Amino acid sequence: MSYKTILVHVDESSRSELRVKIAAEIANREDAHLIGTAVTGVSRFIYQDGNISASDPNLGIHLKFLRERAEKAIAGFKQSVAELGVSSYESMIANDEAGGGIGLQARYSDLVVVGQTNRDEPSPSVLPDFPEYLVMNSGRPALIIPYAGDFTTVAKRPLISWDASRESTRAVTDAIPLLKQADLVQVAIFNPTALPDAHGEQPGADIALFLARHGIKVEVSVHKTSTDIGNALLSLSHDLDSDMIVMGGYGHSRFREMIMGGVTRTILESMTIPVLMSH
Repeated sequence: MSYKTILVHVDESSRSELRVKIAAEIANREDAHLIGTAVTGVSRFIYQDGNISASDPNLGIHLKFLRERAEKAIAGFKQSVAELGVSSYESMIANDEAGGGIGLQARYSDLVVVGQTNRDEPSPSVLPDFPEYLVMNSGRPALIIPYAGDFTTVAKRPLISWDASRESTRAVTDAIPLLKQADLVQVAIFNPTALPDAHGEQPGADIALFLARHGIKVEVSVHKTSTDIGNALLSLSHDLDSDMIVMGGYGHSRFREMIMGGVTRTILESMTIPVLMSH
C-alpha cells in the first residue's frame, strides 16, 4: 500500500506554505502525484438564491477579488513545489467553499493535507468547521497541520491512539504508508477495561502484531486515566516526543453542523503536532 495521489489545500493563510512543504515531502517519499487546490469560497449553489443576480456588478467585483486570492495562492504553491523538487504535480482552483471543493476532490486522492482552524485568522473561503467536515464527509484520511508550532519531522515518531473501534482501525490502515517509514511507532491504549471484549486479554497485542507484519517497528503502552482522554493523549505525545498522532475521528453531521466526540473535539481544538484522522 502506498499513496499515489496527495491533495493539499492552499490559500493565503500564514500556514499554507508549511502545509505544502509537508505534503511535498510525503509526495517525494511516496513518489506520489501532488495536487494543490485553492478555492474561491463561493458556494456552487450561490445562484440558486433568487435574491442574487449574476449580473449584479457588486457581486462581480467580489467574485473577481476571491478569484484573485485563489490565483495568488496557486502561484505560491507552484513556486514552492518547484523549489522542493516535486516531480509530478498540478494545481487547480475550485469555484466552491473549502468543504465542498476540497471534499469532492479528496475522494480521488489517497491523503488530504489541510490546516487546523485558526479563529484568529478567519478566511472568506474556509468555514470554521472545515477540518471536521472533511474528516466526516470525504471518506479519506486527513492530515491536519496545527496553526502554531514548528515541525522538523512528521511521522518519524508517530503515536497511535488505539481503541479497537472501526474509526481507529480505518485511521491505522490509512496511515500505513507513513508508519512504514517511521523510526518507531507508539501505540497508546487508554482505559482498556472499559471495552474488554474489544481488546482481549492482552490489550494492544493484536494491533502490534498486525503492524509488525507490515514491517513496522512498534511499541505498545496501556494507560489509565480519569481525566479527558484527549488531553491525556496530548500530554503523552509530548512526553514521547511524538511528531504525529494517528486516530479515528468520531462524530456525525447535521448538514454543516459537526457534532464531534469529546476526544476528537479536544484534539481538533488543542493539537500541538500534526494529526492524521479518519472516520
